[in-house]
Amino acid sequence: MGQLALTTLLAITLWLQLTALSAQTADSGELQLNTGKEIYLAACVGCHAPDGKGMPRTTVGFETPLPDFTVCNQTSREPNSDWKAIIHNGGPARGFSEIMPSFTEALKPNQIEEVVQYMRGFCRDRWPRGELNLPRAMVTDKAFPEDEAVITTTINAKGAPAVTNEIVYERRFGVGNQIELAVPFRFEHQNTGSWLGGVGDITLGYKRLLFHNLKSGSIVSVSGEAVLPTGDKARGLGSGVTIFETFATYGQILPANSFFQFQGGVELPTHRDDANKAVFWRSVLGKSFTQGMGFGRLWSPMVELLADRELLSGDRTNWDLLPQIQVTLSKRQHIRANIGVRFPVNNTNSRSTQVMFYLLWDWFDGGLREGWK
Repeated sequence: MGQLALTTLLAITLWLQLTALSAQTADSGELQLNTGKEIYLAACVGCHAPDGKGMPRTTVGFETPLPDFTVCNQTSREPNSDWKAIIHNGGPARGFSEIMPSFTEALKPNQIEEVVQYMRGFCRDRWPRGELNLPRAMVTDKAFPEDEAVITTTINAKGAPAVTNEIVYERRFGVGNQIELAVPFRFEHQNTGSWLGGVGDITLGYKRLLFHNLKSGSIVSVSGEAVLPTGDKARGLGSGVTIFETFATYGQILPANSFFQFQGGVELPTHRDDANKAVFWRSVLGKSFTQGMGFGRLWSPMVELLADRELLSGDRTNWDLLPQIQVTLSKRQHIRANIGVRFPVNNTNSRSTQVMFYLLWDWFDGGLREGWK
């Protein structure tokens, strides 16, 4: 039997089973499909097994492996909205296999809510949930440990033409740890008419999750970074000195799909003759909108307020405003783009307005070519 035929047969079988059980409930009252456990045992256990680990391939007849809901490293990253989208509209709703059928006709919204809550219980450990993985802002770091690759492009809109590209690689390990590597490339137009560029100062970082609470919608992390003097200072590509940065990050879920994030820290150069100590604080306020009755493309407009100041007597704080909008590109929502404009609010003589853009790939959720259809 072909894969499509197996999928169709499974969908029909599950729907008939649930319909029969619902009829039995109405006639005899022997079974109430109200709790998450009852719904799971009636509609889901045939493929996903009573323990949530998935039935053997020899039993279900599929080559595609079924998910193991007890593996917290995988399931905890996914917000409830992803699970609901797949139950409502089937696996293709998030770019997964059509083996997972749609239950829109078989389950009511409140029943889907109940079964999702029950399935969450298969993960026994206290991992941070995907709801706390707030949209990534252009500059402000987020508290959630992540597996991502991000390339950010910054273009000077005024003054001397210059383009900076930064490639960031983040890798999560364990419940709340992350390592990071950032490599910048800068190109600047010279008075001679040529372009000068090269690699800037490379950054190595470590993030540690301190606190997370889904009920309060809060998450807090601390990070430490070392900015290495790999760029040529004489060509304007680096500071010429190692700089250690330490900062804290905080994320908060707000009502109506809104969110707030904050980052504050200090920069400590190893040699004061080459660079000065500095402090910085960054914040972002945003709101997410979802197409397709809450299951489609996600749009997240947000505004960052950025500040930094060197710790010198009489030095002034630089303030910047950065409106932007992030959008998911793939159905799986693991490929995202963000575009914004950074405006200097003060000290504008030495600082240019910049157009910024990034492309984000959450590589843990799938390859670059996966999850689009």
